[in-house]
Amino acid sequence: MSLIDIQTIAKRTILLEAKSVEHLTQYIDDQFEEIVRLMAACKGKIVISGIGKSALIAQKIVATLNSTGTPSAFLHAAEAIHGDLGIVQPGDIVLMISKSGESPEIKLLLPLIRNFGNTVIAMTGNLQSFLATHSDHILNTSVAQEACPNNLAPTTSTTAQLAMGDALAVCLIENNGFTSDDFAKFHPGGTLGKRLYLKVSDLLARNVLPRVEMDADLKDIIITITKFRMGATAVVKDNAICGIITDGDLRRMLQKGENLAAVKAADIMSRNPKCIEEDQLAVSALDLMRKNDVSQLLVTRNKVYIGVLHLHDLVREGII
Repeated sequence: MSLIDIQTIAKRTILLEAKSVEHLTQYIDDQFEEIVRLMAACKGKIVISGIGKSALIAQKIVATLNSTGTPSAFLHAAEAIHGDLGIVQPGDIVLMISKSGESPEIKLLLPLIRNFGNTVIAMTGNLQSFLATHSDHILNTSVAQEACPNNLAPTTSTTAQLAMGDALAVCLIENNGFTSDDFAKFHPGGTLGKRLYLKVSDLLARNVLPRVEMDADLKDIIITITKFRMGATAVVKDNAICGIITDGDLRRMLQKGENLAAVKAADIMSRNPKCIEEDQLAVSALDLMRKNDVSQLLVTRNKVYIGVLHLHDLVREGII
């Protein structure tokens, strides 16, 4: 197979799947809206079941719903009849996913769930199937063809299922007023979570408070910057922030060839330094650093200087 053939097949696959997703928009109707409202009002959880590739899609939808504030659980259609059916409780809504709607496991499981009295939603590409005709509501995920050259392996059909699941999840996010703060509660780990909840105060090292007075000489300035290893020191007067001196300020001063013995902190400091309150998000500190092209921020508590935040602190925590 030549490289051109591979590229052509790959592009054809992507275009077919994109077309299958776009085609779903015609199925977003009053019934879809009713399903979203039912899910939003559910007093229990959303149980999502499937078999084969549809089971994998079901697990992804469950993960998305759980992480965005809609309690959900996965039920494997084959394992359900061997004890896992106990996961379905009164008040739960059951979403069953099957392209054909005729899978033996689905046909066995569906009547059992119906006997429980739970609301059943079908996600299927066959509106005349057993699943579709025995469910309370239908999410149509019909596709014209699979990307598979034999029109057999689930490709466009599973992409359509995934997209429909995302459509449900996003509608529920909007309906429930789910915010970034809510999202952070469910994603405390990893870089994503840190960007949503980690605050500037969480990054400040204890007892690291580089500071010099306005009349400090060059020796005191260098010792202070070296001691605290933050690449900068605040310049204060009567505990009020007057400016900041960074490694860069020192280099620029030395390049000017000034009389070093006479240099004072007030002579080389940058006035109006960039500051941030300790209760601000760390990602906000990053935005401020980028906007002003600086590597350090002076951190304050009620406008009182309490430390220095360095770009390296954000790198170390994976904010960048």
